[in-house]
Amino acid sequence: MTPPEAPDAPAGTRRRGVFVCFEGGEGAGKSTQSRLLVDHLRAAGRTVVATFEPGDTPVGARLREILLSPETGDLAPRTEALIYAADKAEHVATVVEPALARGEVVVTDRYVDSTLAYQGAGRTLATDEVERVARWATGDLRPDVTVLLDLDPAAGMARFSGRDRIEGAGEAFHARVRDGFLALAAADPASYLVLDARAPVDKTHAAVLERVETLLAARTEAAR
Repeated sequence: MTPPEAPDAPAGTRRRGVFVCFEGGEGAGKSTQSRLLVDHLRAAGRTVVATFEPGDTPVGARLREILLSPETGDLAPRTEALIYAADKAEHVATVVEPALARGEVVVTDRYVDSTLAYQGAGRTLATDEVERVARWATGDLRPDVTVLLDLDPAAGMARFSGRDRIEGAGEAFHARVRDGFLALAAADPASYLVLDARAPVDKTHAAVLERVETLLAARTEAAR
């Protein structure tokens, strides 16, 4: 689909920083790998904003509680998608875009692909419709690279015991989510780094670091 244009220019043409996103199903290791990357980049002297979705704004924290608390119960799939879109709109406007405008590195644990995989494929909504809403909410701001940590849902769910509202959605739901992520990566392979989440943590980190450092070097060269 052709994404809607921002009122002046696509956000991606305005930013000076670098935007890295980690995606994947439950238990895939996104938080671990994003933390390792952030720690490495900060040790190397880079200014990094470590963030996540949903919930890394005051408004988003309240939306996260609605979205993930088992006490919420069932939500209509469209309602769920719109709440996630609202979280993304606030997140981009108040955290991501300002940091990129300052020339910083932004590393996020989840972004638009999670909405497309979970609310689109998982909830069996029309993915192009979900994408239109999500792209509008984020001003069509896209990561410079998306690291997709791929893992069989059964293996991922076995890595922890607690279940929030989304984690408890069932095996068939999470299988559709995984397929959704892989389809997104297959459609735009140049923008993704797909890694087997079963690999040792240090091996995965090394692969992520190689891709991100190549990206940072290219951005530095282009700025000269």
